[in-house]
Amino acid sequence: MKFDELGLDAEILKAVKRSGFEEATPIQEQTIPLVLQGKDVIGQAQTGTGKTAAFGLPIIQDVDTSKRQIQAVIISPTRELAIQTQEELFRLSKDKHGKVQVVYGGADIRRQIQNLRNAPQILVGTPGRLLDHIRRKTVDLSHVQSLVLDEADEMLDMGFLEDIESIISSLPKQRQTLLFSATIPKQITKIGEKFMDEPSVVKIKSKELTTDLVDQFYVKAREFEKFDTMTRIIDVQAPELTIIFGRTKRRVDELSKGLEARGYNAAGIHGDLTQQRRMTIMNKFKAGKLDILVATDVAARGLDISGVTHVYNYDIPQDPESYVHRIGRTGRAGHHGVSVTFVTPNEMDYLRVIERLTKKRMLPMKPPTEKEAFIGQVSAAVESVQELIDDPESAKYEDQAEQLLEKYDAKQIAAALLNDLTKDDAQNVPVKITPERPLPHKKGRRSHGGYHHNRRGGKYNGRKRQNYGRKGGNGNGNSNRYNHKDRARKKYDRDQSAKRKYTIRKK
Repeated sequence: MKFDELGLDAEILKAVKRSGFEEATPIQEQTIPLVLQGKDVIGQAQTGTGKTAAFGLPIIQDVDTSKRQIQAVIISPTRELAIQTQEELFRLSKDKHGKVQVVYGGADIRRQIQNLRNAPQILVGTPGRLLDHIRRKTVDLSHVQSLVLDEADEMLDMGFLEDIESIISSLPKQRQTLLFSATIPKQITKIGEKFMDEPSVVKIKSKELTTDLVDQFYVKAREFEKFDTMTRIIDVQAPELTIIFGRTKRRVDELSKGLEARGYNAAGIHGDLTQQRRMTIMNKFKAGKLDILVATDVAARGLDISGVTHVYNYDIPQDPESYVHRIGRTGRAGHHGVSVTFVTPNEMDYLRVIERLTKKRMLPMKPPTEKEAFIGQVSAAVESVQELIDDPESAKYEDQAEQLLEKYDAKQIAAALLNDLTKDDAQNVPVKITPERPLPHKKGRRSHGGYHHNRRGGKYNGRKRQNYGRKGGNGNGNSNRYNHKDRARKKYDRDQSAKRKYTIRKK
């Protein structure tokens, strides 16, 4: 179904077209009309199916940009997802001139408070930081008309139920509530019953992944080793057409610039680029004039590119469904494909979850040595020389070739040509890639008799998390200032107790 059949306004459709979307995904097709009608919705769909646009487009259409009030709140389980959601909503609301802001833990809360004074119409945030702003009274949620709980099952696994209930209790009772989740466990159903008004349920079946034509490998490497390791693998594998996925826009920029610095024909795309720039890069890639495309998940969404031989996951995706969509870019139309995923030691749990979803074990790959990478580079250079020799245009340089042969022997000329066509080794062109914040440990499954620690430092076992919301809390559940005072007080008590004991013994 086309987007113009869903009841969206012209300015919204303009943003949709600029983003490159043509046909609505199943979750968008079924959800958008319901949201526009003002109904509460529970949507069950996997990540990567277009959920953000499913709730974002109708919300953007309904907000009144003339009012400097927060009219919609979207709660996301993680910082990464909150940022990604804010970026997409910002892009989709450009024509309507709506303001979208994101708040999350681990960032300067003073800057967030300053930005909130500009009164965004849409606020995206993680539960802990949203609750912190509510308690500080730095947000006014009395005019909220729409609430979205995104990835609700993951938020429950991370122990955010109490925070979510506290946030909802501060919102107007007369509002629209939208809940999206990959699964619908009993707790999700209870939330629907408690906080929603006769919600319509939309269920989208997840697509099965066909992996027969994709060889899946993983490389275990520390963060600072990944770039050098990846370039050497590229040298050995000599892919024809490659997509490299990075988690953030900064990552994409740094990777593409680093690859260019080392002589690779690469460019990156993400949401901050103009539509014209994105189209230029994509057309070059589709025409084979660009060997490597570096992209975020959002920027690559909806791209239909044939001939991709290799997919490199520089950052392992947080959600296994994103992995499915990533490697689905290769191994198409009966052609063979290769995927390589780089995993840091603390991300191995994510790898195992992906393997359970795809029902296929990834094979460990040993990183190539410097010598092996050099051999791969030379092999690629030899192929390039063969292509140059076969080029009929080379005939017009035969006179100059004769002059060179009078001055140098053939071996020297061939060696110089190969040297020019061979890229420098990784160590000769240093590239700095800024470390990204590591993914939180996987949640919601028992290990050694308890749950894994959640991303906010607490341990969720069905009881209330400790050290949250006390005096001096920083909104992340860490309460550093309080803990510092608490430790100092306990130390003082121990010292006083020791002095008393010493005095008694002395007498």
